[in-house]
Amino acid sequence: MEKITQVVDEIDNQVRGLGESEVTSQVIGEFVMSALKDLDEIAYIRFASVYRQFKDMDDFMAELQAVMKHDNSRGKG
Repeated sequence: MEKITQVVDEIDNQVRGLGESEVTSQVIGEFVMSALKDLDEIAYIRFASVYRQFKDMDDFMAELQAVMKHDNSRGKG
């Protein structure tokens, strides 16, 4: 729970750091995706599948492979 609170605070700081009175949901979604990629890969894929509205299985698999490659480069895989 502490890590989630920290991530939310980081996203809030990123949004506030933009200095804009209005921020699009696209920008916030990208911040969330970036945070989830490092926090929880399954949550990231779930969020990405809705947020990016994959058109087909190939799009989904490409994103999944990118996450797996990211994990391997961090020494998790």
